[in-house]
Amino acid sequence: MLAMAMKLTSFLQFLLFLTTLVSCDGQVLFSGFTQSSLDLDGSAIVSNNGLLDLSNGTAILNGHAFYPTPLHFRKSPGGNVQSFSVNIVFSMINAYPDLSADGMAFFIAPTKNFSDARAAKYFGLLNEKSNGEPSKHIFMVELDTYKNAELQDINDNHVGININSAISLQSQPSGYYEDDGGVFKNLMLNGNKGTQLWVEYDEGTTQIDVTLAPINVGKPSKPLLSATYDLCTLLSNSTPPPLEVSKLPKLPFLGPKPQSKLLEIILPIATAILILSIGTVLILVVRRKMKYAEVRDDWEREFGPHRFSYKDLYHATGGFKNKHLLGEGGFGKVYKGVLPLSNVEVAVKRMSHESRQGMKEFVTEVVSIGRLRHRNLVQLLGYCRRKGELFLVYNYMPNGSLDKCLHCEEHNAILNWAQRFRVMKGIATGLLYLHEKWEKIVIHRDIKASNVLLDGEMNGRLGDFGLARLYDHGTDPQTTHMVGTKGYLAPELLRTGKASPQTDVFAFGMFLLEVACGQTHVKKNAEGDEIFLVDWVLEHWNKGLLTRTLDCRLQGDYNIDEAYLVLKLGLLCLHPIPSSRPRMREVMQYLDGDMPLPELRPTQLSLNMAAMMKKNGLTTSVVSYPQILSSFDTISGLSGGR
Repeated sequence: MLAMAMKLTSFLQFLLFLTTLVSCDGQVLFSGFTQSSLDLDGSAIVSNNGLLDLSNGTAILNGHAFYPTPLHFRKSPGGNVQSFSVNIVFSMINAYPDLSADGMAFFIAPTKNFSDARAAKYFGLLNEKSNGEPSKHIFMVELDTYKNAELQDINDNHVGININSAISLQSQPSGYYEDDGGVFKNLMLNGNKGTQLWVEYDEGTTQIDVTLAPINVGKPSKPLLSATYDLCTLLSNSTPPPLEVSKLPKLPFLGPKPQSKLLEIILPIATAILILSIGTVLILVVRRKMKYAEVRDDWEREFGPHRFSYKDLYHATGGFKNKHLLGEGGFGKVYKGVLPLSNVEVAVKRMSHESRQGMKEFVTEVVSIGRLRHRNLVQLLGYCRRKGELFLVYNYMPNGSLDKCLHCEEHNAILNWAQRFRVMKGIATGLLYLHEKWEKIVIHRDIKASNVLLDGEMNGRLGDFGLARLYDHGTDPQTTHMVGTKGYLAPELLRTGKASPQTDVFAFGMFLLEVACGQTHVKKNAEGDEIFLVDWVLEHWNKGLLTRTLDCRLQGDYNIDEAYLVLKLGLLCLHPIPSSRPRMREVMQYLDGDMPLPELRPTQLSLNMAAMMKKNGLTTSVVSYPQILSSFDTISGLSGGR
């Protein structure tokens, strides 16, 4: 018995096509339904315009639609189950977007009686006792939009092959593989759109293939999921009905047909036009493929959905036109885009890479970092590679980067103190997550105002993980090529080149001063000479004028206790000796007021820095912190800011 069943609630409509089942039963085709074309029970009805509706919107309710007569899958009793295929067009229309329906199932069973079956997670076909019972002889393909942990569902949007059970024999996230490049495309089952489903069984190999695609896309050559299972052990045996020879169509006439003179003239011309057209189409197709050509290596197959197609990114950004340009730096340009299928707004960073050396390691870390989830981190969605270019795809932040609010005179938005303090605490929370709370230790290596983005509510989110490195907890990071932005690099990087959580703390200290003072790491004094921001803050603190370093655009409207805390904490994080800097856990305790900041004096801080630098082998000529920063200029191979 061939049928459809619903799983739970929500308004669901189905337009069903069944083709090429078995040779003895031939083809069964519906292009619309009537009340007499199917046997219905429960909530299932056929609408006036011929749609099969399996749900009336009531929760925990069964609904079945059966083909009215038995279908025979064997040529003779005891014979093999023949090859068959099924093509279904369906749509899950969810009247309540915030609520998740459980989905539906296509199934083959020996009976129409499911009076003892349960709805919801058992699809109206089984119950707690019969689930997994071999005597049921049920073959089922589930289209599931609800994750039932007890049934080992992989997610809340998947397709599964089931044998006598609501637990899938095989399952995969809903989607399809494009024929052009084999890119996997996600497909929402309850997206209120028409979707095609193909179910195929091969008699020789006993392989079951399930394929999914949008209604306007042809059948992909690569199935979504496959399983090997001999249906001879599952489907019941029966005798096929006798073939009525009298109802067979008449044989076509086989004989020469007279041809006109006009056809003899037109046929060569039409043939030449056809060949020319095919050649033109082939040239256009080849050009199109070259336009969207990508670099793909075998090792990238494991990254699946983390790899975006260049074609999607090209169309999302309008061909990377300047009108979509959000900004640019030393490592590339950033464009705003909207992904074609999901309509999700993204920021696409376009960088150049000339060498394949180390690319596998870099992409592996990009994909790993893409699994980070935190409210104060910009989500890294994935990547793409094309010729000499690398693309990183992030969630789009509508209010842009923090440095524009701090340093761009043309920018209208000026952050008040409460907003700045919330941004600083948010970035500290994000760094604590990276250093201590995720499964690996993540070192960002490029913390600065231009890499902090503001969401729609002006909350700070740390982004741009293009330089980030990660390693296991309890191990030491390996020495790497020194990268980052001048003015934000810790002194120990000059000696070892080894990034660590404490080098991130150093950069965070400069970030605190930058946000509080509204100044870059180097500013000009009244005489027009360049002076380092940290030197300028220390000088004012020594004179008892620390609050005069705060951004003048605040116009005195700030919390003085918070201002003192931020400025002093910034200097403490900028200590040249790594062990003297606080960890991010301690930084959060200071900012939350759970622990008082150590008593510090500007002159004592400078002397302590000089003494400890000498003790730790730094040059004795370096007696003040700004001079350490100025020595950055002499280091070769240092990467510029982004």
